[in-house]
Amino acid sequence: MSRRAMLRGTAAAGLAVTALPGTANADRGRLRIPRESISVQLYSLRNLLQADAPGTLSKLADIGFRKVELAGTYGYSATEFKSILDRNHLTASSSHVGIDGVDINKVIDDAKILGNTRIVHPYSNFGTIAEWKSFAGRLETAGAAVRKAGLHLGYHNHDQEFHTLQNQRPYDVLTTNTTGLNVHLEDDLFWVVNGGADPVREVYRTYGRVQQYHVKDRKLDGTMVNPGQGDIDFPEIFRRTWHEGVQEYIIEHDQPTDALEFARVGYNYLANLQF
Repeated sequence: MSRRAMLRGTAAAGLAVTALPGTANADRGRLRIPRESISVQLYSLRNLLQADAPGTLSKLADIGFRKVELAGTYGYSATEFKSILDRNHLTASSSHVGIDGVDINKVIDDAKILGNTRIVHPYSNFGTIAEWKSFAGRLETAGAAVRKAGLHLGYHNHDQEFHTLQNQRPYDVLTTNTTGLNVHLEDDLFWVVNGGADPVREVYRTYGRVQQYHVKDRKLDGTMVNPGQGDIDFPEIFRRTWHEGVQEYIIEHDQPTDALEFARVGYNYLANLQF
């Protein structure tokens, strides 16, 4: 099916896929996420990592993870942290690093040492569309430098990007003032839904640019829960965007009660999910 036909079908159906009670754990078909495409954002385990990074990474490997996404190196140099990853047969496919106020060449150098293929800007929030547009220009410039170094730069959303500001959505400002060549998208599904947007529609609107998902779940009241324990219909989202270029499914929880239990539940949910 062509993208145009898919969009027509999407519009006709209304895309009511973001929060369907009772369907989040349903098996839909025979598609499965390859285990090598399952990852975890280490921000979710930051307290454990700060206390014992080697031990925590070993436990993640025991759960089954082979990929992680970084949010800092917890007092270790890039070289030291890479050594810990290697000992546990883990690959840090990407790192969250803000582009403003940093030496982008140092960021690139560290990413290469860590074995990253992607660098992802984790958060921005501005009060005017002009500021969002200015930031988009900086993001595009940084993305060009990252691409020339053989890596990819991405943008990770929260919910403010989907709230109308001065008659525009900041997400649209970001995506129209950057290019797919230099900036890919890491769609955090919790925050997309929290912002009142439809994850499937956003993937279609930015065709080919969403390369990573943050698989973060929520109840209908907005409470964040472990993946598969909430009301976001991940099977439907994944099925309808399966051919759109998403390469990595990264579980995350901002404040898990038990971080290792979150990691275990999230990994098993994605590893066993059929859709």
